[in-house]
Formats: sequence, structure tokens, C-alpha cells
Amino acid sequence: MSSKEGAQTTVSLNRTQIKLGMSKVKNTFPIDSIKEVLSSSALKGVLPNVYHVDGMIFAVAAAPEIPMPEQWMPWLVQPKDNTLLKDDVDELADALMNGLRAHLDAMRKQLPPLPLSLLEPDESHGNIRPSHELVHWLNGLLQVHKQLEPIWHEAWQKLEQQRNERSDKESPEARLSRCLKLFTTLANVDLALKYRSEEQAEQLESNLALLINQLLSLLNDYTALAGELAEALPNQFETFTQPRQ
Repeated sequence: MSSKEGAQTTVSLNRTQIKLGMSKVKNTFPIDSIKEVLSSSALKGVLPNVYHVDGMIFAVAAAPEIPMPEQWMPWLVQPKDNTLLKDDVDELADALMNGLRAHLDAMRKQLPPLPLSLLEPDESHGNIRPSHELVHWLNGLLQVHKQLEPIWHEAWQKLEQQRNERSDKESPEARLSRCLKLFTTLANVDLALKYRSEEQAEQLESNLALLINQLLSLLNDYTALAGELAEALPNQFETFTQPRQ
């Protein structure tokens, strides 16, 4: 088994040990487990676009230490008023947890975290651009990653402290930076072009299709890195499953 495969196995074990009542996921992609509930008229205006929400849930599932539901669910739910009924709230919470389970299950089985149709470039305006759905998905991922930056930072600090010898491996910071650079670029190509020189902008335009094709590989490295960093954080299992008093 290669080191990358070993890392992917580690992240899978770390995620599946969490007591979420993991069930067999019947749908092909994690987003399928939340689409129906999120399309409810009662939730209209309460949540972002379904692809944005799925990207957010992926980032939660991929974190070195998965936060408790009461911490991450409010990041997704932004009601303008208090008109949601208790049944609606319960149904939404169940759907979001199902989405988390689906992403953890996809990581365990090393399946794509998003529909492959999202990776088809949009060429409708003459220039290659990521699909609108992919842009929403990546912005959701980045929104939650920003919330979880302290967890990522703590994890790689602890990992560095635990290393007895200088490692020849690429540093966690460099790997994460490479992932986030691609996610950020594809999430807002026009902004990325704006802050490049004319020559750099032309190069980015010509390489966009290639960058989109590289996304799945970088998403895999993002989750693999989280698994490696998770080993440096103590008592994840006990902390997450601690019964409420």
C-alpha cells in the first residue's frame, strides 16, 4: 500500500469511528441525500444553494477534527426570521446529518465527493469556466474551511511537535496551500484573472480545463491530509461521542 493510500485509509477510519449511526448510502453522490429536503418550500430562503450546502458539508466531513453539529449547522442555516416550525428544524437537521454521513461514507469508499457532471466546463460564453454548480460547491467548501482554520492550524502544529526527525515529505502547509489555491481560483475565476498580469491571465485562461480536471485529485489530497493531521489531535472519538449531561 502506498503512503497516499495509507493516508486515505486513515482518514476513512477516523471518520467512520464517529457514532453517527452510519447506514448504507444508496445514492451515488452525497448531495443526493440532501436534495429532496432542501428543495422544501418551508426551507426556501433559509439555506444557500444546495450545491453550496453540499460543499460546506464536505468541508466539515474533511476536517482533521469534525466539529459538533451544534457548532457547524448554524453556519449553514441563516433564517431571516423565526418562522421555521420544529418539525421543519428537525427534518433539516436530519438531512444535514445524512449529508455528513454520506460524505464520510464516500471518503471511506474513496468515491467522488461531488457529481462528476459538475466538472464539465461551461463554454456557453466562448471562454472556458467552471460550471455554476461547481462554483457554488467550492464557495461552500471555502466558507467552512475558513471557520475551521484554527483546527487545521492546531493539527499541523501538533504534528510538527510529534515528529522526531526532519521529514523529507512535503509540509502540510504547502499541501494545504496548493489545494486551497486551486479551490479559490476555480471558485472565482474572474477575480483570479483580475489580480494577474496580462501574461499570467492568458496562461490561466488556457489552463482552466486542465485545472478543473485536477480538482478531484486535489480534493483527495485535502481529505488525505486531514487524515494525517487528525492523528496528531488527541481524543477525537471520546470528545465527539461524549454523552450529553
